[in-house]
Amino acid sequence: MSRPSADAIWASIPLPALLIDAAGLIKDVNAPAEIFLNASAKSLIGQPLLDRLSIDAPMEDALARVIQHDSPLFISEADLTTGERAPVQCALQLAPVQDHPGYILMLISPREIADRLGRAMHVTSAAKSAIGMAEMLAHEIKNPLAGISGAAQLLAMGLAGEDLELTDLIVEETHRIVKLLEQVEQFGNLRPPARKAVNLHDALDRARRSAMVGYGAAMQITEDYDPSLPPTFADPDQLMQVFLNLLKNASEAAGPGGGQIRLRTFYDHSLRRLRKDGTAATLPLQVEIIDNGPGIPPDIAADIFEPFVSGRENGTGLGLALVSKIISDHDGWISVDSVPGRTVFRISLPLAPRGLSEEQL
Repeated sequence: MSRPSADAIWASIPLPALLIDAAGLIKDVNAPAEIFLNASAKSLIGQPLLDRLSIDAPMEDALARVIQHDSPLFISEADLTTGERAPVQCALQLAPVQDHPGYILMLISPREIADRLGRAMHVTSAAKSAIGMAEMLAHEIKNPLAGISGAAQLLAMGLAGEDLELTDLIVEETHRIVKLLEQVEQFGNLRPPARKAVNLHDALDRARRSAMVGYGAAMQITEDYDPSLPPTFADPDQLMQVFLNLLKNASEAAGPGGGQIRLRTFYDHSLRRLRKDGTAATLPLQVEIIDNGPGIPPDIAADIFEPFVSGRENGTGLGLALVSKIISDHDGWISVDSVPGRTVFRISLPLAPRGLSEEQL
């Protein structure tokens, strides 16, 4: 068997890889680097590396040392950003290219994927630990609340003025608590999702239209879809719940003055994760919900998918925990990048199995 060609090896590198010359110009990039930089190879080749990528490390000195000593250099921690997203902590590997003096191979190892996958597993465990409490609360509290609400309505029939206002307050507050318990109760739903082939754009459009006639009426929602995206394998009702929840959060973060939400879909073949049975799952279908709100408070950003963690004064902290649970039940992955003025929730989902068509929708 013949050895694979250099082009085949280059194309098979799973990490973002860039070829840099002695002048610091980009000479070539692989497909993962195009995805990481959110730019095509054609637009990157010939451009100065440090014009296209901000690196929180002394890169000019590092590149010079690699060329001068003709030896590799490893940078364990550096924050990288293209200016279009929050900085990503990465490890960088720089190595001279054999038989090509002055050329350097740079490999980028983003830590965000491993860190967030680990955090996602922790969040899933935390959500499941809330199931027992959720079932107990729903059972023990909802029934007495129904009695309290009914008694208050009976009392109201013979009251007027301030007394009537008090009974109305009792009814209103019991209804609010019941709605909260219904949210908590959903954690107790252990039934697997009823999955089938789902067109992501149809689900997003349904969620967008629903938001625009309600809490998202003041928002400007734009679409940036990849029309060639194949269907995913999901429970359409649960997927709709995820999108509605994220749109609601973005709308509420913007405040009464409104703001902008961008719905983006694209294909990324590089992301994989292990299923519960130990087999590998590819998650090529990407959905991003991007808003220009104030961002997630830094003190809760790392725990935003935990139950009962909320950045809003009257928030329950259950919406994003439920979103995380639903995505995990679909063998998917959800992450968030947030800085003031730009918050991106990214959902990664699997393809529908072969043989399933969108006619089953």
